[in-house]
Amino acid sequence: MPENTISSRAIVGGRTFFTKDNALAAWAAQRRQVCDNKGWNTMATMLPFTKMQGTGNDYIYVEEFDKPLANAREMAIAISNRHFGVGGDGLVLIGVSHVADFRMRVFNADGSEAEMCGNASRCVGKYLYERGFSEKNSITLETLAGVRTLHIHSQNRMVDKVRVDMGKPVLTPADIPMTCGGESFINQELTAAGKTWRGTAVSMGNPHLVIEVDDVDALDLPQIGPEFEHHPLFPRRTNTEFVQVLSDSRVRMRVWERGAGETLACGTGACATLVACALNNRTGRKATISLLGGDLDIFWADDGAIFKTGDAAFVFSGQYIVPDI
Repeated sequence: MPENTISSRAIVGGRTFFTKDNALAAWAAQRRQVCDNKGWNTMATMLPFTKMQGTGNDYIYVEEFDKPLANAREMAIAISNRHFGVGGDGLVLIGVSHVADFRMRVFNADGSEAEMCGNASRCVGKYLYERGFSEKNSITLETLAGVRTLHIHSQNRMVDKVRVDMGKPVLTPADIPMTCGGESFINQELTAAGKTWRGTAVSMGNPHLVIEVDDVDALDLPQIGPEFEHHPLFPRRTNTEFVQVLSDSRVRMRVWERGAGETLACGTGACATLVACALNNRTGRKATISLLGGDLDIFWADDGAIFKTGDAAFVFSGQYIVPDI
């Protein structure tokens, strides 16, 4: 490089400039000094992230292999904001585990931490495999709901589908948890949003209430969803799936997610939907669940385990300017 040029990086007003001549470098330094004098943030903390989606359920994925992310709850609220942040249904942290290959933590858009997210787990599998963190076709993942196994389907190191062993459904109200007693809550009446409904409660590591309706498109979910989420039967709130059975092997579903509102998909909710429909003799133990964001194939094996298969996709990666939180 000629002696009269330099190569340097200047951060001005939160923007990065790569400079190759003395005049531009001097200008950048001068602008940086002006910003410093005015108290503007010129040395912002940058957080690398990747946005991914599984059946339209979009989260922001951040690595925390070196150290835990500080203020994760507050960060989830800020970065998930679709107007002032990256935008998404929440924040997913990928890190080291002492009981599995890797660990996943999921924070909803309201900052609450979820026990499990089926769609996020598929995206984590794709992330780990395609970015070289694992070469295994079966990856174990630690979650708050327990260890889950991800089965990678790939061609030429590109993941097209991920099959997740979601574990066994829990039907005992005390373990979902619910405030009512009994051995199960299957096709039981409850009152919400000014009317009586019939629902089936299932935990897939997180609580779900599945309600069959005649037409899922006719529902005003922003109006009635919060009534179910905060229903007194569920002390930790609940996710609610409204389902329309099309045949013994296909079901339409809309979901109101705890801490996120209506989303395009919910993997654990799709699993809970199949369990509820099978228990009520509305479908078999294998069905395609059609959500706003696409289809998920769910299978309830004879040993009680639930398997979920679906896509996962990268959307974009970037650097997030961390706000004061």
